[in-house]
Amino acid sequence: MSNPTTAVPVSGQRPPSATPTSAGRPKATRNRAREWATRAPLLPALIFLIVVTQLPFVATLVISLFDWNSFRPDRRAFAGLENYKTVLSDESLRESIVTTVLLTASVVIVSVVLGLLLALLLDRKFRGRGLVRTMLIAPFLLVPVASALLWKHALYNPEYGLFNGVLNWLGGPQPEWLTDTPLIAVEASLIWQWTPFMMLILLAGLQSKPLDMVEAARLDGAGSWQIFRFLTLPHLRRYLELGTLLGSIYIVQNFDAVFTMTRGGLDTANLPYTIYETFYNAHEYGLASAAGVVVVIGTIIIATFALRVVSSLFREEASRA
Repeated sequence: MSNPTTAVPVSGQRPPSATPTSAGRPKATRNRAREWATRAPLLPALIFLIVVTQLPFVATLVISLFDWNSFRPDRRAFAGLENYKTVLSDESLRESIVTTVLLTASVVIVSVVLGLLLALLLDRKFRGRGLVRTMLIAPFLLVPVASALLWKHALYNPEYGLFNGVLNWLGGPQPEWLTDTPLIAVEASLIWQWTPFMMLILLAGLQSKPLDMVEAARLDGAGSWQIFRFLTLPHLRRYLELGTLLGSIYIVQNFDAVFTMTRGGLDTANLPYTIYETFYNAHEYGLASAAGVVVVIGTIIIATFALRVVSSLFREEASRA
């Protein structure tokens, strides 16, 4: 009887531990060539993306290191990090940074909460749900400048605006919305416009929820609040993170509402508006570029902070479950 441990491999079969031979290398080379041939049509799009997005940022970084005022072109000189020191030490620029953080945080938090409530409503079946969903999405489809003009003239105007008209009909006071509460007025218009965006993301998450788990939880005696807390919210985690991230990135760069409604007055000037003033009115190109770089860094910090907060909340809920 032959020993199986010393059996001779069948002719034409390669042992499993055999090292690749020169016969396998042409195949690997052909695979790599095929992969590059598949990627080649995407190369022009990649080059275009780099040229459009990365080169302007590199140019902004370079300009931010120069003392460059278009009124004094002969005095242009390398200034190092002096523009960044000015951005962080100038009182008006510091106030614009604080305003940007307040505006972004309040709009994102309120929009996510309202969007979640509306998504829970639209996740239920009722007559006219499609019409209600279309009407709720409409604010997000408006051009940002048109939305700001709508709030400034049709709603906030103290003489013919809708809000004061209703208050006058009820016998209430006639406030100057953009003068008495300017930052809240800007925040309200942005919340109105961004809540549908959050609602759409969260509604997509709700409609992808596995219904068999919900039915099993109901059979086990779980109530609506317990299902929402222990099943729905954990399932929506990534959708909430996505909405918070995208909302933070876009709202921290908002310019239209501040420019249209208050023109940066009454402590509503955020960093994008301050950059506009520094670039087009003061013609301080280096200083404006440094402030622009600060906006990019602030966007990354806010988005990272928001993601960590949401993730920590879900970890706490998971540990309690």
